[in-house]
Amino acid sequence: MTGALDEREPAAVDAPARGGGQLRVVVVAESFAPQLNGVAHSVLRVAEHLRARGHVPLVVAPAPGATGGEGASPQGERPYGYEVVRVPSVPLPGYPEVRVALPGRRVADAIARHRPHVVHLAGPLALGAAGGAAAGRAGVPVVAVFQTDLAAYARTYLPVARAAGARLAWWWLRRVHTAAARTLAPSRASLDALRDQGVPRLHLWPRGVDCVRFHPRHRDEALRRRLGPGQVLVGYVGRLAVEKRVEHLAQVARIPGVRLVVVGDGPCRARLEAALPHAVFLGRRTGHDLARLYASFDVFAHAGPYETFGQTLQEAMASGLPVVAPAAGGPLDLVRPERTGFLVPPHDEGGLRQAVERLADSGALRTAFGRAGRADVVERSWEAVGDRLIDHYRRAIVETGGFAGP
Repeated sequence: MTGALDEREPAAVDAPARGGGQLRVVVVAESFAPQLNGVAHSVLRVAEHLRARGHVPLVVAPAPGATGGEGASPQGERPYGYEVVRVPSVPLPGYPEVRVALPGRRVADAIARHRPHVVHLAGPLALGAAGGAAAGRAGVPVVAVFQTDLAAYARTYLPVARAAGARLAWWWLRRVHTAAARTLAPSRASLDALRDQGVPRLHLWPRGVDCVRFHPRHRDEALRRRLGPGQVLVGYVGRLAVEKRVEHLAQVARIPGVRLVVVGDGPCRARLEAALPHAVFLGRRTGHDLARLYASFDVFAHAGPYETFGQTLQEAMASGLPVVAPAAGGPLDLVRPERTGFLVPPHDEGGLRQAVERLADSGALRTAFGRAGRADVVERSWEAVGDRLIDHYRRAIVETGGFAGP
């Protein structure tokens, strides 16, 4: 049903559709490791979960290297224990860390060779459109996962033609998602936006979080002393790109007794270091090092108004932090105002400062919000979220006249 909001729906799938048959799944991803972003991370966790449940994933993703054959792998590689097919790619102008795929025949060839029961499009754009078309020709059902607000990116990166760029972006997204058996949205705000654009067969599928890796027990007092002795540490984790609006934290960085710590990298880093001279920039961090940083902060602050979900907010909450974020997009689902943090109007730098000041002034408030936030996310494991995704696969197969297992 268009605009369905029932995130529990897969639990009602009939037993035959839920059956235990092994599934072969092709995941077509616009971004994948070694890149660090929401799409790449979720695809890693999805493929990992499919293997853990006995299914057979194959990932098709842009090559991290040059356009030609370098870095492209038409026959597949297995660095993660499952096959990864790399296709040629080019850097996005102005943001070379992002690769745009040049699909060619490799997507269709991978689908034909893997013989999947379902094709998963992760944040479909160029590669996803090719994957959806190839799946359609092969008669394979498609589950498309909306992960990037392409229209917002068009408004951000095409200032000369913002309205036209946004209309073009939505036209393209409608084209890709309307052809899918199911479109999964990560938040109610994203689902509403897709519904308003006429995209059918919508369902809510949020993201998981690793509450073992991200945990308050990783708090490191020695690290805190190095970052800001005797200060309240306010952390931001994410890409340093235009759409993240990290410069809106400038007033936060000037609060007496507060040290802003920025974790991440991207094309705006040099400009942001100049704009936020009182902040500490740590660059890209991963694994236990990242978990230790989260847990060592006192407050997590995010300024970007275009988040379709907000994975770093979940990781901060799992780490026991109160969260301050814009009242837009994914954070509306994640942050409970006055319970787990504060939501402020988008682009309101003064509002961000006031919210952080309230938390900086009260250790008791920070503790209460942090405990409530962790309690909110502790049941959102990737295992539970991954099982719901598999149920979506099986429903899509049954609804399109296929079968739930071989």
